[in-house]
Amino acid sequence: MNPAETTPVPPPAARRRPRSGRRARAVLAALAALAAVTVSGCAAGAAQAPVPAPRAQAPAAAELTEPDVTAWLDGFFPAALEATAIPGATVSVVHDGELLTARGYGWADTGVDGDRAAVDPEETLFRVGSVSKLFTATAVMQLVEAGEVELDTPVAEYVDFPVPHAFDTEVTLRHLLTHTPGFEERVAGLIEMDGDAPDLRAQLAADPPEQVYEPGTTPAYSNYGSALAGHVVEQVSGVPFDAYVDEHILAPLGMDSSTFTQPLPEELRDRLAAGYTSIDAEESGPFEVVTAPAGALTASATDMARFMLAHLGELDGDAALLADGTREEMHSPGLDHDALGTLADGPRMTLGFFEEDRNGHRALGHGGDTNFFHSHLQLYPDHGTGVFVSVNGGGADDLASVLLRESLLAGFADRYYPADDSGDAGEPAGTATAAEHAAIAEGTYGSSRSMHSTFLAVLGPLGGQTRIEAREDGTILVTPGPETMVPTAYEEIEPWVWREVGGQRTLTMRVEDDRVTAIGYASAFALLPVDGVRDAGFALPLVIGSVVLLLGAALSWPAAPLVRRRLGLGARDRSGVVARVLTRVGAGLALAALAGWLLALSAVLQFAAVPAALLAVPLAAQWAGVLALVPAGIVLVDDIRRRSGWRRVLASALVLLGLLGVAVFAGLFGLLSFDLTY
Repeated sequence: MNPAETTPVPPPAARRRPRSGRRARAVLAALAALAAVTVSGCAAGAAQAPVPAPRAQAPAAAELTEPDVTAWLDGFFPAALEATAIPGATVSVVHDGELLTARGYGWADTGVDGDRAAVDPEETLFRVGSVSKLFTATAVMQLVEAGEVELDTPVAEYVDFPVPHAFDTEVTLRHLLTHTPGFEERVAGLIEMDGDAPDLRAQLAADPPEQVYEPGTTPAYSNYGSALAGHVVEQVSGVPFDAYVDEHILAPLGMDSSTFTQPLPEELRDRLAAGYTSIDAEESGPFEVVTAPAGALTASATDMARFMLAHLGELDGDAALLADGTREEMHSPGLDHDALGTLADGPRMTLGFFEEDRNGHRALGHGGDTNFFHSHLQLYPDHGTGVFVSVNGGGADDLASVLLRESLLAGFADRYYPADDSGDAGEPAGTATAAEHAAIAEGTYGSSRSMHSTFLAVLGPLGGQTRIEAREDGTILVTPGPETMVPTAYEEIEPWVWREVGGQRTLTMRVEDDRVTAIGYASAFALLPVDGVRDAGFALPLVIGSVVLLLGAALSWPAAPLVRRRLGLGARDRSGVVARVLTRVGAGLALAALAGWLLALSAVLQFAAVPAALLAVPLAAQWAGVLALVPAGIVLVDDIRRRSGWRRVLASALVLLGLLGVAVFAGLFGLLSFDLTY
C-alpha cells in the first residue's frame, strides 16, 4: 500500500504578511529565514498518479489577493503531495511589494528518523539547489555596478589559474551568466554526501572540463561556469564566496536564517527539513555538500520572499541589492542575434535568470534540484509578483517533482495572469514552408549539456538522444520533447521557430547550408545533431549485437570439445592454442569491462565518488578486449588456412566481429580514454 494514501497530511502552516507598506516590510525582514539552492538530482521509482490539475480557471483573471491565493494553494497542495508521494512543500507568494502569503504543507520530517514534524514556511529550511545561481549572478552584478569587474572582460583576468580555452574567443562573465562558456558537463564533486565544503579554487583548478563549443554561441547549462563566476566574486572581493553573499545579499535583506555555509551553522541545523526520495523512504538522506556558487544555499520560504521583492524593485536602500538600471540589465537577455543567430528568437538567458514567459506575460525564473530537494522561483516583473516553491522529496517517479512544480506555476499563471485572447499568439508560417523546414530538421540530436572527453559520454546513446520526425501536415514530432520528456508535436509559427501544439514551449533552429546545426530551448539548453555512428539507432544495436555474439561464444566454449566429438570434427590443432586462449580471455574481459562501466555509471549518477583507481579496472579490461582483436584475427586466418570447416570459420569470424563491435563502441564513447576524471 502506498503510504501517501494513508498518511495524514497536517494542516497547512501559514505565514501572512500584513498589508501595511513599510512597516510590514520591516516585519518581514525580522522574520526572514534560510535559503539554499542545489544543482541536479536523480530520483527514481514507479510511476504513480499524476499531479492533480489546479482548480479550473475563471473566464477572466482572478484577483491576486491573500484570501484567494491562500485558498487556491490550500486546494492544490494536499492532493498534489498525496498523488506524487512527496513528503512536504513550502511556498511563498509576493505581490505589490508585500509578502502576500507563505504556506507549509506536509512533513518536514516524516518520522522515520525520529519525531514527525510539519513544514513551517517561516521556520523550516529547504535546500534550493540551482536557484542559488541567482544569488551568484546578483553578486556578480553588484561588482559590475561597482566597476570592479566588466561583463565582457575575459574571466582569465580575474582568476589565478588557467581557464579552459580551445577557441579564439575568450570566456567572459557574460558567457558564464548566460550558460554559454562552451564547457562540457562535469559531475565529480558537484554533490557530496556529508563532509565539509571543498576549497572552491582547488575544485575548479584541479580538474576543469574541456571547452567544446565556441563561447557565446551555444547554450549549454554549466555548473562549472556558475562556480567559476562565484570564484571571480571571491577573487575580486577578497573574501570567501559565502562570506560575500552573507554580507552583501543576505544581511541587507534580513535573511538571517539563510546561508551558503556547509555544513550548516549549528543554530540552523535543527531547522533543516529532512530530504527523502519519496514519502515512503525508509530513512532520510544525508546532508548534501554542493559546489557553493552553483547550488549550496539553504533558506526558508519567507527568506526567499525577501529576495524576490528585491528583484522586483520593491525594496529600498541596501536591501535593493542593485540599482534600477543594473537590475534591468540583469533581467534583460544577455546575448543577441549576433552571438546566437536564430536561437535568439526563442527564450534566452538573461544575466542569471531563465526567460519563462507564460500566457503572453513576461516571466523570469530558475529551478533547482538536488537528490532530495526540488525548487523553483518565478517572477512576473511587469506585475510585481513572485512565487517560490520547494519540496523535500523526489516523489513517486523521476518526473514527480517536476510535474508538481510545473502544475503549480502553470495553474498560478492561468488563474491570475491568463492569456489575452486579443493578443497575437503567432500563426503557423504555412504548410509548404513548414513541411520543407520539417524535412530539413528531421534527424537525431543530443543535448549540448553533455560529456565529451570522459567515459560519461556513453550516456548519450543510453538515453540522452532526441529524434525529430517530419510529419505530413508540416509539424514535427520530437521524441522525447526536451522539456516534456514525452513525444511532443511542434508547429512552425515563424521561419525556424516552432511552438508546442496546444502548448507554449518553443524550439528555435539555427540553420547553415540547409542543415540544422542547433536547436535552442528553455533558455540555457540546445540540441545538436548527432553523427551517424554515434546515433543510438546505430550504436546500441552495434554493442548489443556484439555482446550477444561474445556471450554466445563464451557459453559455447565449455561445451566445444563435446560438440566436436559428437560432430566428428576431431580435436583442434594444439599449435593455435595460445591465440585461442588469448581470444577467449579478451572476450571475457571485454564483457566484464562493459559491466564495470555500467556499475560506475550507476554510482556516478547517484553522486557517489568513484576513485580513478577503481575506474582503471574496467579501462584495463576494455583495452584487453581491444588487444584481443589480434589473436582473434590469427585464429580466424588459421582456421581458413587449415580449412577447418565452415562451422569453425564462422564461429571464429563471429567472435572477431563481436570484439570489433565492442571496441568500436568503446572508442566512440570514451571507454578507451585514459582520462578517468568525470
